[in-house]
Amino acid sequence: MIRVLFVCHGNICRSPMAEFVLKDMVAKRGIAEQFEIASAATSTEEIWNGVGNPVYPPARAELAKHGISCDGKRAVQLKASDYDYYDYLIGMDNMNIRNMERMTNHKKGEKIALMLEYAGLVGSECQDPWYSGSFDVTYRDVVAGCTAFLEYLEKEGKI
Repeated sequence: MIRVLFVCHGNICRSPMAEFVLKDMVAKRGIAEQFEIASAATSTEEIWNGVGNPVYPPARAELAKHGISCDGKRAVQLKASDYDYYDYLIGMDNMNIRNMERMTNHKKGEKIALMLEYAGLVGSECQDPWYSGSFDVTYRDVVAGCTAFLEYLEKEGKI
């Protein structure tokens, strides 16, 4: 079982988009049973009294345009123990990485990575549509990152 956790600031746009895009990709390849895929936030901004907000409507709509459902997903916060549980903790931008390092007490490297670095785009960040409003651009970033991540796993002989 390959356990993957995507992480962004609020867990209502980028990381759930990545979660459900990767779930869709592995299902289409017939390898979904080899994966556990989830997403989380570094902040609690989208979590109220222990209940996370659902995926932001424009992010949900962008996924739906591509035939992908994220029904039932609610924001959750990254926990230090997630580092031990997941094989890959994939952040969307450099601030996510810094927060992930602080929250897990582990450095970028062995398990923590920036998503677009799998696509060979060292230091490149997945655009945050909360600020840009460009959910289509974020979707393209997510697809590129998830595709490259699967290619990485193939090259490593993990799938």
